[in-house]
Amino acid sequence: MNRLLAEMTISSNDVISMLPIAAILCFGIFVQSAAGFAAGLLIVPSLLWCGFTIPAAQSALLVATIPQNIWGVWSFRKDIVPRSLVWPAVGRVAMLPVGVSILYSMDSLSTETIRQIVGAAVLISTLAIAWFKPLPRTHLHPLWAWLVFPVSGFLQGIVGMGGPVMVFWVQAHDWDTKRIRGFLFGMYLMSIVPGLTILYFAFGDRIILPGLLATASTPALWISSVLGLRLGTWLGRDRLRTLTLMLLLLLGVSGLAAPWLR
Repeated sequence: MNRLLAEMTISSNDVISMLPIAAILCFGIFVQSAAGFAAGLLIVPSLLWCGFTIPAAQSALLVATIPQNIWGVWSFRKDIVPRSLVWPAVGRVAMLPVGVSILYSMDSLSTETIRQIVGAAVLISTLAIAWFKPLPRTHLHPLWAWLVFPVSGFLQGIVGMGGPVMVFWVQAHDWDTKRIRGFLFGMYLMSIVPGLTILYFAFGDRIILPGLLATASTPALWISSVLGLRLGTWLGRDRLRTLTLMLLLLLGVSGLAAPWLR
C-alpha cells in the first residue's frame, strides 16, 4: 500500500490527463441525477476507451456516485418508502460477488474483446429500455422483485451496469417520477459500500487509484448532481429518456465496433 501511494505523486501532466476522466464522471453523474439511471451505461464504456479496466471503471463509478446518491436520497426523502428498499437491496447485494467472480475470470481477455462485451451489454440494455414499456400497475407479484434485483446485482458485478433492469421494475409501478427517482437513488446508495468491498477483495490495490481520482472530482460531481436533479425536474421523464437512449445507442455501437475504431 505504501509503495502504491508513493507512486501516486501527481504532476501537472497528471492533472491534465485526469480532466477527461473527471469530465466523463461528471457527465455520467449529471445524466444519472436527471434521468435516474444510465450512470454505469455511460461511464463504464467511456472509461474503457480512456484505458481503464472494468474493475477500475467500476471503482471510479461507485465512488463518483456517492455525493449524487446522497443528495438524491435527501432531495426525495419524502417520496421514499424505506420498507420498499429492504428486500430489493438484499437480493441485489447477494449477487454482486457472483458477478465480480466472473469479471475476475475475464481478466485474460483482450482490451478490444472487453470493449465489445461492454458495448453489447450497453446496446442490449438500451434496446430493452427503448422497446419494453411495462404497463404501470399498483402491485407486482413479489417474484418479480426476487428475479429483477439479483439480476441487477449480477450485472453490476460483471460490467458495472445493474441499473436498467431496476428501471424496468419501477416503470411497472404506477409511481410518480419523484418516487421512482427516490427509489433508484436509494438502491444505488445502499450497494456502494458492498460493491467497493467486493471489488477490493477481488482486485486489491488496482481499484484504489481510480477511486481516489473520483474522490478528487467530488466538488465537480456534487455540482453535476445538483444541476442534473434540477434539469430532470424541468425537462420531464419522457424527454430525458429519449436523449439518454440516443447517447447510449451510440456508445453501444462504438463498443461493438472497437476492433475497427483503433
